[in-house]
Amino acid sequence: MRLIITGSTGMVGKGVLFQCMKDDRITEILLINRTSLNIDHPKVKELLCEDFLELEKFKKELDGFDGCFHCIGISVVGASKEYYKKVIYDITERLVDLVYLGNKNSVFNFITGEGTDSSEKGPVMWARIKGKAENYILNKGFKDSYMFRAGIILPEKGIKSRTKIYNFFYLIMRPLYPLLRIFPFITTTTNLGDAMINTLFRTHKKKILNNFLINKISKIR
Repeated sequence: MRLIITGSTGMVGKGVLFQCMKDDRITEILLINRTSLNIDHPKVKELLCEDFLELEKFKKELDGFDGCFHCIGISVVGASKEYYKKVIYDITERLVDLVYLGNKNSVFNFITGEGTDSSEKGPVMWARIKGKAENYILNKGFKDSYMFRAGIILPEKGIKSRTKIYNFFYLIMRPLYPLLRIFPFITTTTNLGDAMINTLFRTHKKKILNNFLINKISKIR
């Protein structure tokens, strides 16, 4: 399987990348980032693009992939509606179109969030925009697609968040990780990555996945 991963400089995307690198079913990984991760691995290639709205320049490089794990995300705190829409919807739309053009039979997975608004009409700005992005993906016509509405995610394998306040929270909570992992409504970067990979090989009835379903799918082989 040949995969595209976005957002691998962030906590979630890096967790997904780590699982893909260790899974023998994944043969090639193309990372699309603005800055290099400088990872030396036989499966991994990098495509650096400063402005993702200009991804069309690289459409040949995006041809023929079996799946795309779109893990780009930003905090809504301090972000204008215009900038948030650009990152969450406009970039997603551009990427979806190019991946679909390259292979209509691919699987497209998207990291959204708990509370996303599928109606696109609710009072919360970020939830409407994420709902709009989800709907665009689900209606595109891919072989399959899943919306990962993750809630609490525990970072593993030395992964850290790029958001300082989150890292402070994780540092305080780390002694409780063994206990927290027991709860089905909490997931980990490892489980999230494994669940994404497993959607490539088995179809699941539900296309919008919360932490409970993410944990369940992560164990299916």
